[in-house]
Amino acid sequence: MRAVWSMALHPPPFSMALRSLVLILLCITPRSQAVQAENVTVLEGGTAQISCRLQNYDGSIVVIQNPRRQTLFFNGTRALKDDRFQMVLFTQRLVRITLTNVSVSDEGGYFCQLYTDATHHQVATLSVSVPPETPTVEVKQEAVEGGEVELSCVSPRSKPAATLHWMRNGREIPGVVSQQDNGKTFSVSNTIRIPVERKDNGAALSCEAIHPALSGQKRVRHYRLDVYYAPVVRIIPPPGILREGDSLSLTCSVNGNPLPRNIQWSKINDTLPERAEISGPTFQISRLSQSHNGTYLCQAQNNYGRAADHYTLLVYDNVSLTTTVPPIPTTRPITSRPATPTLLPPIPGQDPEDPGAVVETHSAVPYAVIGGVLALLVFTVICVLIVTIWCSVRQKGSYLTHEASGLDEHGEVQEAFLNGNDASQGKKEYLL
Repeated sequence: MRAVWSMALHPPPFSMALRSLVLILLCITPRSQAVQAENVTVLEGGTAQISCRLQNYDGSIVVIQNPRRQTLFFNGTRALKDDRFQMVLFTQRLVRITLTNVSVSDEGGYFCQLYTDATHHQVATLSVSVPPETPTVEVKQEAVEGGEVELSCVSPRSKPAATLHWMRNGREIPGVVSQQDNGKTFSVSNTIRIPVERKDNGAALSCEAIHPALSGQKRVRHYRLDVYYAPVVRIIPPPGILREGDSLSLTCSVNGNPLPRNIQWSKINDTLPERAEISGPTFQISRLSQSHNGTYLCQAQNNYGRAADHYTLLVYDNVSLTTTVPPIPTTRPITSRPATPTLLPPIPGQDPEDPGAVVETHSAVPYAVIGGVLALLVFTVICVLIVTIWCSVRQKGSYLTHEASGLDEHGEVQEAFLNGNDASQGKKEYLL
């Protein structure tokens, strides 16, 4: 028991050395220090905040480096000459820098390092999102009536890759999507092929770009179909009937894509009259005469075809016929009123509004009515002939019958006379 107590009061030299080493290490070793970094995502062109959080900081050296391991700040002092980087906060708990006008080249890991006896560091990852611009439309194949049009909607740059949709009247048009990696960004295209007709000219299409960075918004490019087709020509005729001395004005209505620039007027099998005036689609002749009669032609042409329309001019004599009917005597008192000229009933083949104008119809009585009347007359004549023949045949037969009957009775008289019978007893009258 005394020996144990003696060892406790006087420990061996080795134990004393070990105890002294432990005490020295406890005195010189600081409390555990640590650094934490926060990841950040920012839109291209925006401002990024890179933060480093410190724990148990005792004033050791803090260094911030970019992804290329270039020192940006050394204990709050700028080390790299790049004005886009700014030290905005340096405390014992938080170190924060900002980076303005961020581009995809700034993307990567930023090192927060705490230099003590042992180096502590954390990496703050900077991610840059590139939203798409409004897409563009490329025409791969022109739209011609009866063919197909090929259109491509292109988003040349985005990160991550944008999603493109073709829309028409609220419905999606399926297309072929292709994507190309340009390093840190992507280009995307959506190509469609649709058949087109003349009625599709001016139809509204739209290409929509969708991207996570747009927060539910869309970038939309509107496009109207441009369908090419041959021209359509129509002459607008003047109203009413043209007479000598009137003026003629014709308008040539032309439609086509592209719209024909030149409109040609001509007269079939003849030259244009000397008094003819042409102003673009308008053709005019003043003081018409029958020498102007004929067929006039309007023609137009573009790269996709030619079209024409014609108008036949027919100028009539300027003649009006009127007659005055004398007043009819009456027993009533005669009042002094001027005689009113009365027009004759319209003559077949004349315009009721102008008896002097000859219209295209040569008779006011339809041909169908005349034919019906003639057919009725022929039928009546045939019926009369049939009845006449039938009556004649019947009357002749009756006569023959009575004649035969008379012969029979006459024979009986002769027989009685030959037999000696009294003729007075059987005296009869016979009418032959």
